[in-house]
Amino acid sequence: MTDFPVPAPLTSHGPARVIALCNQKGGVGKTTTTISLAGALVEYGRKVLVVDFDPQGALTAGLSATAHDVPTIYDLLIGSQYGIRDAIQATKIENLHIIPANIDLSAAEVQLVNEVARESILLTVIKPVLNEYDVILIDCQPSLGLLTVNALTAAHGVLIPLACEYFALRGVSLLLDTIDKVKQRLNPTIEVDGIVPTMYDPRTLHSKEVLDLVRQNLGDMVMQTTIKRTVKFPDSTVVGSPITLFAPDHPAANEYRELARELISRGKIA
Repeated sequence: MTDFPVPAPLTSHGPARVIALCNQKGGVGKTTTTISLAGALVEYGRKVLVVDFDPQGALTAGLSATAHDVPTIYDLLIGSQYGIRDAIQATKIENLHIIPANIDLSAAEVQLVNEVARESILLTVIKPVLNEYDVILIDCQPSLGLLTVNALTAAHGVLIPLACEYFALRGVSLLLDTIDKVKQRLNPTIEVDGIVPTMYDPRTLHSKEVLDLVRQNLGDMVMQTTIKRTVKFPDSTVVGSPITLFAPDHPAANEYRELARELISRGKIA
């Protein structure tokens, strides 16, 4: 693993780089990466907002946030009486905040279909707080529907967690095509910040072959940092903490710190 330098501390916060964590295949580590990367960035002095953009609400549960009887991202999207600051919750980690989601969000896709500029509603929602954070991470649902297009329209960059297994690899070209269409039609500044190999098992030939194939076909888009498979991730989810807090000395925590440093070294995050 390449050893990227520890970033210098920031003297002030903002404006945020908005990063959508996106892959239409489920179970590839999007939510784990959102939580763990956020935890690592906070350790390096960055102020981070995470947005749960999946009706399953795994990010909300994974950070022990409240999902019911509170304003959620759904309320902000449909233009209720709430402002974005009403929906932002603090977590148990200083400088890590969350906008929660619950199953209500599944109705948003249908409700937004007839809205004017329906693809850019999320961008309008988060604009008022862009200068208050260094990074905003959007944990997308496993689909390429209107919610994901909203996330891509609002984002400066896309981080693609990719499980090191053959079936996960098959959908990447479709996702890259979708990002390209969003770039052409809706958000000309969006770029792929990186593809993050996840669930890598160095003991299996299959994992090694898939990782080699990804690096051959996608080149510099693939992050040098690789996230290995470990039971520590579900364990940390149960207690509602990033792995950097739950098991700070575990190799998996250090892998996410390495990913944070690599993103900063690549100039993707200030």
